[in-house]
This record gives sequence, structure tokens and C-alpha cells, in this order.
Amino acid sequence: MKDSKKDLFICIALAVAGAIMFLPFLGRVHLFDWDEINFAECAREMLVAKQYFLVTINYLPFWEKPPLFIWMQALSMKMFGISDYAARLPNAICGIATVLLLYHVGKTWKDKRFGLLWVLAYVGSLLPHFYFKSGIIDPWFNFFIFSGVYFFARFRTQEQGFLAGKANKFIAFSALFIGLAVMTKGPVALLVFTISVIVYWLMGKRKSVIKFGQIGLYVLVFCAAGGAWFVSAAATGHLDTLKEFVEYQVRLFNTQDSGHGGPFYYHIPILLFGCFPASIFAIHGMLMPKEEDEKFNEARRWMGILFWVVLILFSIVKTKIIHYSSLCYYPLTFFAAFAAYKLLFENSIWKKWMTWGLAITGGLLATVLTALPIVAMHKQAILDSGILKDPFAAANFQANVSWSYADCTMGVFLFLSIITCLVFIGMGRLRQGVIGIFIATLITTNTILIFSAPKIEQYTQQAPIDFYQGLKGKDVYVTTIGFKSYSQYFYFEEPPWKDIHSTDLDWLLKGATDKPVYFVTKITKAEEVEKDYPQLKELYRKNGFVFLERVNMPH
Repeated sequence: MKDSKKDLFICIALAVAGAIMFLPFLGRVHLFDWDEINFAECAREMLVAKQYFLVTINYLPFWEKPPLFIWMQALSMKMFGISDYAARLPNAICGIATVLLLYHVGKTWKDKRFGLLWVLAYVGSLLPHFYFKSGIIDPWFNFFIFSGVYFFARFRTQEQGFLAGKANKFIAFSALFIGLAVMTKGPVALLVFTISVIVYWLMGKRKSVIKFGQIGLYVLVFCAAGGAWFVSAAATGHLDTLKEFVEYQVRLFNTQDSGHGGPFYYHIPILLFGCFPASIFAIHGMLMPKEEDEKFNEARRWMGILFWVVLILFSIVKTKIIHYSSLCYYPLTFFAAFAAYKLLFENSIWKKWMTWGLAITGGLLATVLTALPIVAMHKQAILDSGILKDPFAAANFQANVSWSYADCTMGVFLFLSIITCLVFIGMGRLRQGVIGIFIATLITTNTILIFSAPKIEQYTQQAPIDFYQGLKGKDVYVTTIGFKSYSQYFYFEEPPWKDIHSTDLDWLLKGATDKPVYFVTKITKAEEVEKDYPQLKELYRKNGFVFLERVNMPH
């Protein structure tokens, strides 16, 4: 009884800590194009059009993603209003849920100390922490897949046999979560899970993994959880949307979607630097020999399989986007926690290469964080040097942003923290050194998101967002020309269009429009646009964007 009360206290403390880490400052910066604004706009349109079973963008069917995460955002906006904060709130809640899940799984697979170290490794690393402050789909998508893998691994440790009590409970939970993952982002969730199970089967020398009756149970629950939207879309006559959805999923694997290409090894440096400092500890954890505890060895097996399946699969996929490897954060921080556990509680030997790995990786990150404000303060010298060959990037960099040497503080703080923690480790004070380096990274990540991210946004998208918000509530059309964006829909708060031509760019440029039309283009396209469309009058230019109004409107 005493132990259960202590466990409850830990869970409450973790939930409160998660709320403190993830809930504040979610609306500190605007949503970023494309992904964040894309999904938030889909949710906004659900509310405005009151059409909850068809995902739309610009009030046209949007077939790239299923609706579960967008439903979460729509509910958040219904409760708290349409805003940047409401769009990101579901992922902040996911952060709290993930903290509790990691503690529970870590405690189940080893003990409470391991669970707490796993939590620390996850929230104390750069990208794993940052994603809970975002409005993208992946945090919940990864949460569901990991949960599905975890419950399947729990099933494998239970007594086998159809309707065998706990075993089938875990089968049902696994199927439920994989189904929810499919409803969140698509069939790649089932692909990742299936490949992981096949690899597990091959590693077990093709021993039976699941019996026929249990497969039936799995399929039944999976279809109920993951197929509801697809069935409803087909039943309501949106088979064309499902067809486009399937074709899009295939295209992601075969082509570089939206220009997001990269080399085969793209995700390796992303995980190395993006998951600092857990990435360095994880390498050590992966290289450690087997434990006497077979249950924990089974957990290591599943985490190793999940890590390599995700990394290899998305290295093969032609489209390379930073968050495609984000599911690796779970197994990577698992191995980091394992290495930390062995160092702190089982007298494992600290490896000299870890010192160099942390010093070099962390030193490079700290240098970038320190140098960024200094470079920004000397922007004119950078512009005069001609190092920025892209005219649009150079114009972005001309934004009037106030930087000072105080903005270098977090880079210096991270650098000094790494040095201090490594000195502690060298003195044999491993607990202060290991825990300290994760806490220092957690503080750095939060501080940068609060103070530096708004300044960075001013270079990238502040100018067009200000333009769209200035038109909000006016009876006009506004769109982009020469580049793709979703921000005009969300920040102009576009109402459902009444004219069938409202999404037709050619009509907006040349047709008999019923109200004023405004356009945004980039300076790299401005000359071409003004030559082809002399009816457009330039209003002004700012930070690489050109803002225009159509002046002659035939009726």
C-alpha cells in the first residue's frame, strides 16, 4: 500500500512537471508553414464549415492525412478559441501523456529509477522536447505506434493461447493503438509495426509469434479503431478522396515530395545532434552486453528492432523530412536511459569516447547558439560579403530584428554546463554529471523557444502573416502567387467561399471577381508576376515578400 501511494505521488509529480514544461508559451510564435498551419487550418475549417468527417483545406477535400489529430485540434479550438495556442495544445497534452507512459513502461520493464531516467532522457534532449511544443501530427502518431509495440511486447511475455486472459488484453491494446496511429497519419503506422514483428520473428528463428485466433482478434480491433474514418468516407461518397490518399502514401515512398529530398544518411546527423545528449548515451547503451534479466533483454530487443526499422525505412524513403525519424526518439532515449542506469546504479565504466562525443556534439550546438545572435547583429557585413547567393534569403535577412549579446547567453550556458558536467564525471561524481547535462539541455531548449524563436520567425514569415491578419474581417480575397503556403487561410481566417471560382488562381487574376483581391509573392518571382499581370499594383515589399493588389476588376 505504501509503495502504491509513492507510485501515485511520482505520477502526479510527473504530470505536474509535464504541464509546467509543455503548456506555457505555446502561442509565443505563430504556426509555421507548412505542416503546423496546414493541420490547424484543416481543424479551423471543420469548425467553420461544421463538416467533421471530411478533412478540407481551402474548403476543398484534403486527402493527405486522416482526421484524428485534426479532430483533437478542432476540439481544442472549440474549447479555447481559434489560435496558435489551441492548435499546439494537443501535443502539449501528448507530452504529459508521454512522460507518464515512459515512466510506466520503464517501471514495468525494469524499475522506477529506470522509468524516471527514461523520462529525463526524453524531455532533456533537444528535438524530443521541442516536438511537444509544436502543432505537427508526429507526437501523437509516435505515441500510438510506440504504445502498440509496447503492448505487443507485453503480449509476448504472457502465456500464449487464444482467449488466454492477459495475453489477449495486450493483443487488443496493441491493435487499438496501431489503429489509432493509422487514423492519425496513415498506413505507414501498420507498415512500421508489421516490419518490426517480422524482424522479431526472424530473430527468434521463425518461432511462432502469434496464433491464428489471436491474429483474428488483432485484425478485428485494428479495423474497428483504424478503419472507421475510411469506411465513413466511402459510405458518404468520398471514394475519390480515399484513392488520392492511397496514391499520396505511395508517392511519399517513391518520390521527393514537395522538394524534400536528401541523402540516404540524412536522418543520422538529425538524430545525433537533434537528440543531444541522449544520442551519445544511446550509442553506449546499444553496445552493452545482455542482462541476466530476460524480460529486460526482450525489451531491448524490441527497442533495437523499432529503432533500426524506422531509421532504415525512412532512409530508403525518397522524401526526407526531419520529423520522419522522430519515432526513433523512443528507443533512442530507452538506450540512453539504460546507459545512464548502468553508470549510476551498477558501476558501469564511463567510456572516454563518451566524453569526446558529448564535448564535440554539445560544443558544436553551443557554438551555433552563441554565434547566431552575433551573426544577426552583423547582418550588414554578411549581406555586403555576398555570401547569401539566394536573393530571397538575403531579403529575409534584412528584417529589422533586435539582437544583443544577451541572446548569446543560452549558448554560453549550454557550453559551460557541458564542461562542468564532464568535469563532475571525470571526478567520479556521475550522478551530478549525467543528470546535470540533461537538465541543462532541457533549460536551454525551453529558453530558446521562449526568447529566440520569435526573433527567428521575423526573418521567415512575420511579414506575410502581418499582412494576412491586417485583412482579417474584410470582404476580400487573398492568396499567394508563385509559391505554396497555408498561412493566408489560417491568419486571414478565410470564410467558406461562395463563388465556385474562389480557389481558381486564374479567375482571381483575370476573372470578374466580386470583391478586391490581394496577392503575396516572393521577390524572386516579382518581376515575372508584374510582367505577366500588369493589372496588379504593388503595395509594398518587406523581408523578401511582395504584396500586391488587383486594381482593374471587370464586373
